[in-house]
Amino acid sequence: MSVVVAYSADVYGKAALAYGATEASRRDEKLIVVNDTKGDAYVDKRLAADAEIEALRAELSRLDVETEIHQDVVRDVAEAVLQVSAESSASLIVVGVRPRSPVGKLLLGSVAQRIILDATCPVLAVKPDGSGV
Repeated sequence: MSVVVAYSADVYGKAALAYGATEASRRDEKLIVVNDTKGDAYVDKRLAADAEIEALRAELSRLDVETEIHQDVVRDVAEAVLQVSAESSASLIVVGVRPRSPVGKLLLGSVAQRIILDATCPVLAVKPDGSGV
């Protein structure tokens, strides 16, 4: 069993990671951090830089929980998170959510929305202010 965090290198990803780490520790399960990108932009601000991944590894090593970090270029980020969660028998997926306008919600699907709708395990959606949604 594991707790999977859909991580982005921003306040939303950091909020998800904080909740995910707490849940993995509480459940005594492996913490899997997924920081994937579609690779369709010259610069993807949500993809953590090498230095940030190393800092993240150092921070996670202080936790009393087994951790794993996935960082790949994939065709579909939501599908990649769902695949990792299925392969690791995830008991929980944690995603950070950002506010979107009604039109933005209608026109553009989000990774978090797809994960929430398609996951086979519970999904915790977290806002950066620390409140679960």
